[in-house]
Amino acid sequence: MLDLQQIRKSSRDEVGDLIRARYPLIYVVSHEEVRVEQSLKRLCIEREMRMEVWSITQGFRVLANGSGDRDVKDPMKSLDHVQRGEADQKAIYVLRDFHPFLKEPSIVRKLRDLATELRSTRKSLLLLSPVQKLPPEMEKSVAAVVDWELPTRREIEKIARSLIPQAPPATQEQIRTDPTFIERVVEAALGLTAVEAENVFAKSMVRTHTFDLETILGEKKQIIRKSGMLEYYEHREEFSDIGGLEVIKDWLVKRRHAFSSRARTFGLPLPKGILLIGVPGTGKSLTAKAVGALWEMPLLRLDVGKIFAGLVGSSEENIRTVIRTAEAVAPAVLWIDEIEKGFSGTRSSGATDGGTTSRVFGSFITWLQEKESPVFVIATANDVSALPPELLRKGRFDEIFFCDLPSGEERRQILDIHIRKKQRDPSKFDLDKMIAATPEYSGAEIEQAVIAALYDAFDSGDDLSTDGLLNSLAEIVPLAVTMRERIEGMREWARTRARLASASSKGQSAATAGKKSWLARHGASIAGGDDGNGHSDGGGKSNGESEANSGNPRKLEL
Repeated sequence: MLDLQQIRKSSRDEVGDLIRARYPLIYVVSHEEVRVEQSLKRLCIEREMRMEVWSITQGFRVLANGSGDRDVKDPMKSLDHVQRGEADQKAIYVLRDFHPFLKEPSIVRKLRDLATELRSTRKSLLLLSPVQKLPPEMEKSVAAVVDWELPTRREIEKIARSLIPQAPPATQEQIRTDPTFIERVVEAALGLTAVEAENVFAKSMVRTHTFDLETILGEKKQIIRKSGMLEYYEHREEFSDIGGLEVIKDWLVKRRHAFSSRARTFGLPLPKGILLIGVPGTGKSLTAKAVGALWEMPLLRLDVGKIFAGLVGSSEENIRTVIRTAEAVAPAVLWIDEIEKGFSGTRSSGATDGGTTSRVFGSFITWLQEKESPVFVIATANDVSALPPELLRKGRFDEIFFCDLPSGEERRQILDIHIRKKQRDPSKFDLDKMIAATPEYSGAEIEQAVIAALYDAFDSGDDLSTDGLLNSLAEIVPLAVTMRERIEGMREWARTRARLASASSKGQSAATAGKKSWLARHGASIAGGDDGNGHSDGGGKSNGESEANSGNPRKLEL
């Protein structure tokens, strides 16, 4: 089975085609110098081409089909060396980290001259850099820009398997008996460079004597921190922290293995994402937080406000950075909270900000529609009327769910779990009285009532009691009262435009009593064992080739 990177033409083949087509000047973007050069070296050996690599610290070194290193460290003289090379000899010259010198007019002029001269030769010049920085006058001279892809599943698996002989016998037995174990490890490591993958596998083996998924996902956290645009959200919530919302939980549990190679072989498409719309405090954000733990994938939170910067063009570049970062750590879950606030000005963008919001939003929805990377997007919204209509059309999201206020049975679950979180036994409380006292209360309001009652009990020197909870609940004016018209409008909108997230929502037949819980039906693992918690948006359960790998396997001190 081929993954997405293997379906498309590889970077090595792309560069090979460009060289055969006599492209004189190629810009390759990659942080993995050694991996790129080893791949190009194999290409040169196959095609009997000379390959020389230059750096400002080492000068020229011959890597393939020749000899004669040269101590030429000056950037201008290095270009002279490329120019003096035999015109009839097939050769590739790789210049490492040459982008800082592109600020010098003489270097730029020399490169433009070379781009013209090399067309009549069999030589190609490759600028290898971790960042793409081209001055405007060079844009037409550089024949192609190639973003070298990260290691494929096959390369990551090869790195992992190189460490298995050093693993304890119990780990080796687990790998032999569970064919999906290595697949889960490889899935978790996708998005890392070959060196990063080898390092984190070695760290995991030393620390836990096995391939620990949490350790591997922690490495991705560092990548996200470096971007500055996205926030890595630690998994603290689980599906057992959500009361009700049976429909959406079933939907998500059925797709927990949808990113595996088995799903691709079966013919399943990659899930795109879901949009959660509903009353504030009904568990939309809590559901987004819990998906990362259920699917064992990094959860990335995007604050749309961070995208919009003061400099002209910065916002558009920022959304591209967000997309690149999310795809680099994929498979991952991208959570956009209250998306309507971030993109609410798209209609008037041309008159208020020169069209910046519209362009950023356009880039985002185009990516949402066309993306092939395993990034699952969960967007939440409280105000349906503020959502741009383009976001709601079919194809952007797999499903649009409406989260209504919890039913009586769901409120029982919410009360039960919040009381358990406070180390109390729910059986000692009159839950029926509290359910009767909380018509149309949201999960967040019930959670805050439990917290307020706990403060009152602590202040008075008593323990938490039913009466204390009833008093706290009576002091709350629910949103269902203060925003009744708006909530009714949302329900009316959702009746024909969205799928209800709860089987017992207003207007649907009742409850799921007597049915197996979603956990029992799907066998999803949970910590704790209770089927439910608050619809609350707050609170939760604690909870290739590398340089080293190209030679002898790394020796670990276990």
